[in-house]
Amino acid sequence: MGGILLLALTSLCLLSELLCAEAGITRHYKFNIQLQNVTRLCRTKTIPTINGQFPGPKIVAREGDNVVIKVVNHIQSNMSIHWHGIRQLQTGWADGPAYITQCPIQTGQTYVYNFTVTGQRGTLFWHAHISWLRSTIYGPILILPARGVPYPFTKPHKEIPIIFGEWFKADTEAIIKQALQTGGGPNVSEAYTINGLPGPTYNCSAKDTFKLSVEPGKTYLLRFINAALNDELFFSIANHSLTVVEADAVYVKPFETETLLLTPGQTTNVLLNTKSEYPNATFLMAAKPYVTGQGTFDNSTTAGLLEYKHPHSSVGVRMKKLPLFKPTLPALNDTTFAANFSRKFRSLANAQFPANVPQTVDKKFFFTIGLGTDPCPKNQTCQGPNGTKFAASINNISFVQPTTALLQSHFFGQSFGVYKTDFPKDPTTPFNYTGTPPNNTMVNNGTKVVVLSFNTSVELVLQDTSILGAESHPLHLHGFNFFVVGQGFGNFDPRKDPSKYNLVDPVERNTVGIPSGGWLAIRFRADNPGVWFMHCHLEVHTSWGLKMAWLVLDGELPNQKLPPPPADLPKC
Repeated sequence: MGGILLLALTSLCLLSELLCAEAGITRHYKFNIQLQNVTRLCRTKTIPTINGQFPGPKIVAREGDNVVIKVVNHIQSNMSIHWHGIRQLQTGWADGPAYITQCPIQTGQTYVYNFTVTGQRGTLFWHAHISWLRSTIYGPILILPARGVPYPFTKPHKEIPIIFGEWFKADTEAIIKQALQTGGGPNVSEAYTINGLPGPTYNCSAKDTFKLSVEPGKTYLLRFINAALNDELFFSIANHSLTVVEADAVYVKPFETETLLLTPGQTTNVLLNTKSEYPNATFLMAAKPYVTGQGTFDNSTTAGLLEYKHPHSSVGVRMKKLPLFKPTLPALNDTTFAANFSRKFRSLANAQFPANVPQTVDKKFFFTIGLGTDPCPKNQTCQGPNGTKFAASINNISFVQPTTALLQSHFFGQSFGVYKTDFPKDPTTPFNYTGTPPNNTMVNNGTKVVVLSFNTSVELVLQDTSILGAESHPLHLHGFNFFVVGQGFGNFDPRKDPSKYNLVDPVERNTVGIPSGGWLAIRFRADNPGVWFMHCHLEVHTSWGLKMAWLVLDGELPNQKLPPPPADLPKC
């Protein structure tokens, strides 16, 4: 009987997410990982998908709901799914990064992710979290407010998720495998996509164009997600302004802008107020990369169409060809725009949605972020700088992926030989981080974690470096939201810069761009026991080792302890 009920609830959710969201019950989803033929840019390619969909299916829940997703792996590649931005309070076993909180789901295996959405509302997303498989395995998470709680802004006429991605003609697993073998930079994508569609700016893609149909005089909530592998993206809609109201599933003080910037891993909700009268025109919406690094990149633009419904179209009025207006986007390397845009984000910080910024700090950390090199193996030619292999590091430690999950090793007291707890809290060799780079660009390699006692308040300064060129790095922290209390260009000054921190209404996020040639300060409270990944969300940098983990110990009370793993936890 229980199995029949579960099947019925699952079918109900899959048939209508909205109906399921109204039911006020545990949300049940089933994700079948399977191969699917998809045609883009005049070429058909077999890609891994969820339930044959690209992008994948929406997950819809209310704040406070329990979400259960049964994942079945039908492909030859190992798999894990990360629910990006979900706090996972006491549910670290459901976080998803392979070899951090779980071993991957092997071919023919099943794993059930089970978590509760606590204190979050807005837009997040899910994606594969192993190798480069998230290039096609991703989809939205739409979190509605708790029942009876209104939005703190105008109720929208309609809500539309808009998810950016990258399309590669080649197999992304082959691309990163080749790059890691040769030590050089990986091949870049052929196109960016909006909801999986490249749009009319690419060859053979006019029919593969996302179209947003709107009515005059209405308010629409657009839920933006950047699921691209390796590129931060500017976005704009011609002749329309957008009002930002939420970032990373946290409400913000509304502000108006004509252009958005999202790093990979970031989400942003905006209100679009359409024109009061039918404009007799069509408007292009476009996204192109924000680029700060020295390497090659996909210098292209994806586009969709904003179309107004004609007031008389329902009675068979013939539509004439309408003028098309195009937006103006910032220059590819407009770091000034990026910095000014990020500074506009502020928490609501009111009685209903407070900003619980740690006012005092128990532990301070200073992490340098950037690229470096590894030696080329003997009898091999490498394509990195001066015949080396590209690497990336935090405090000059390039993370070595373990072969068993860190969380499992910690929980069962089997950490010996898996990881060490001596990750440096500061750079071991200080230097002029944004000035003339040091002659030695070699990194150290290891699997190291930082151990924190439960409820430790943490201040972390993230400093970009110019070792192989200054670059913006989108850092994502699993298991926590953090407050961005300060940022600036050049080297962080511990004597002067903290006096300028915003400890009143800083933005609360899970992913943030470290300014190119600059620094960023965050604070968070380690109130979630488990092992939590922190990494650059440019997938190439993660592959090169720009990642680490925080190990948060159990607290004293039952609700401060990590429960045992579920029986179906995958084994390595």
